Parts: sequence; C-alpha cells; structure tokens
Amino acid sequence: MTDTPTLPAVSREWHLLSRPVGWPKPEDFALVEAEVPRPGEGQVLVRNKYLSVDPYMRGRMSAAKSYVAPFELGKVMQGGAVGEVVASNAEGISAGDHVLHFFGWREYAVVAGKNAVKVDPEAAPLSAYLGVLGMTGLTAYAGLLRTASFKEGDAVFVSGAAGAVGGQVGQIAKLKGASRVIGSAGSQEKVKLLVEEYGFDAAFNYKDGPVSEQLRAAAPDGIDVYFDNVGGDHLEAAIGSLNEGGRIAVCGMISVYNNTEPAPGPRNLARLIQTRGRIEGFLVGDHYDLQPQFVQEVAPWVASGELKYRETVVEGIENNLEAFLGVLRGDNTGKMIVKL
Repeated sequence: MTDTPTLPAVSREWHLLSRPVGWPKPEDFALVEAEVPRPGEGQVLVRNKYLSVDPYMRGRMSAAKSYVAPFELGKVMQGGAVGEVVASNAEGISAGDHVLHFFGWREYAVVAGKNAVKVDPEAAPLSAYLGVLGMTGLTAYAGLLRTASFKEGDAVFVSGAAGAVGGQVGQIAKLKGASRVIGSAGSQEKVKLLVEEYGFDAAFNYKDGPVSEQLRAAAPDGIDVYFDNVGGDHLEAAIGSLNEGGRIAVCGMISVYNNTEPAPGPRNLARLIQTRGRIEGFLVGDHYDLQPQFVQEVAPWVASGELKYRETVVEGIENNLEAFLGVLRGDNTGKMIVKL
C-alpha cells in the first residue's frame, strides 16, 4: 500500500433524510461531515474532483421498487464521480492516477479497485468522462443505434435535446447520415444552440405552443425515430408524426418525475397499429458491451470537434443539491457537473 498522505480529518457528504413527495425540498437532505476513510485491502482512496447529477437520481430518492435500489435514509447518496487517487491498496492503481467511479455526493471516497476505472486526463478533460465519453454518452449511443435501430436516411426527433444525452443523440444521428434531425428544448437560447452549434436541421421551444403542431411544422414528412427524454405531450406528438415502421426509444420521462398523481398516457397509441410502430424502453446498464465500440467511434469525433458538447459547471460540494434541482428544472445546457 502506498503511504497515505496527510488528509483532512473530515470529508463533507450529502445524506438523504426523508423521501421527497413531489418536488424535492432542501429539508429532505443534509450536508454532513464524516471522517475521511482509509482504504482497506483491494481498495483506493479517491479525492473527488467532479461529481455528476442526473435525472435518474430522483427515482432513487423514492422507496418505490425500480431498476436500481433506492438511496438509504440517513446514509450518503451515490452518483458518478471522477477524481484523483490519493492512496491505493489495489493492484494496478497508484496514487496520482485518475479514476471514474460511482461514489459521488462526497469529497472523498473509498472505492474497490475493481470498481474504479482509470481515465486519461491527457486524452480528454476529466469532466468529459462523466458526460460525453461517459454514461450519458453511452446512453445516447446505445439508445439511438441499438434500441431505436437507427439507419442512414432516418428522420430523427429528440426531446430534451439540449441536455447531456439529447444533444449527443442528435449529433450522432447527423454524423451517421440522418436525413433530418429535429430537437425540442425549453428556451430560445437552447434552440439556437441546437441549430447553430450542434447542427440540428430544426428545433423548437416546446413552451411556444402545442408540441404536436410544432413537430409537424419542423418535420412535415414525419419522423422515423423518436428519442424520448421527456414523455408526456412529447411522446404523444411523436406517435402522431411517426412514419411506417417508426421506432421510439424511451430513455427518460423527466416531465413526470415529480408528479404526485399518475400522468395520463398518450391518447393516440392506436396509431402504432397503422404505422407498425414500436416503443421500447432501455437502460444503459444493459448495453455496457457497447462501451469499447462507443469510445472507439465517439472519442475521435470529440477530439476533432465534429461532436460538440456543453457542460454546466457548479462549484462546490455545498451546491451539489442545488445543481441536482437545477437539472430537474432544466437549468443546464448539456451535462450538469459539480466541480470540487
């Protein structure tokens, strides 16, 4: 084991105190001080540098049965993080290495070596491994290419298109020969970003009018693929514009995450009979076999500037909760990152 350097006596970390009903409130959480742990056999101690906050974390704050275990009350929460190893007792990882792991929402973390993935800060900024080259990037890649079975010439509609996943979906579709890519977002600034920087063919602000009408105007010949990050009226609109043989990949439904009553479903599902359309949900965890292919294909696009990405960076562990709430409000453009 490497010698443990002098470390602060305490590390700050976020605990879930109560399960939110509707929108999460600050009193549901607490920023507490904990003793800085020391790594045991096969473990590393990491000083986190960047933390990820993501919409799926809202689901983990509920006790409802889901695809991932809920956060435990009175315990530190979890999330993607990248940091520097300050002490190692794991083979193949040394102090000074940078690693990606899943013990965010805290300043220091002890991580099993087998669960720490080394990343190269020379190849890309460390924060990129939480977004464009990380889980959000793989989500976009797998959802578009595998779940939605994208093929050259498809017309693609992406909701939440200025978010970390959505922006990447649209650009990958363009790079792979989409005939038309349309995005929806929640502000004129984001609409401008989609068209002028990300290369979408059209985009609209869903707050400007009915989504179904704006989508028909932006895609008069219909759509072949819909990548759903929003649900609700966006999903109904996509079904209404779906071409024969169209595919819908459901990644997320952020519009309903804080509802206290079940949201009504799309009223036009019968149209799937006419179009022979398909709706399929997916989880990125089922597609980690694509990770090597994803990095091999996408990393050069990022390096060359062909695939652009944005980050919204919030400074300080004390602002981690506010950054998360900002994601639920749609405050972020691209990936929301907390820098420690």
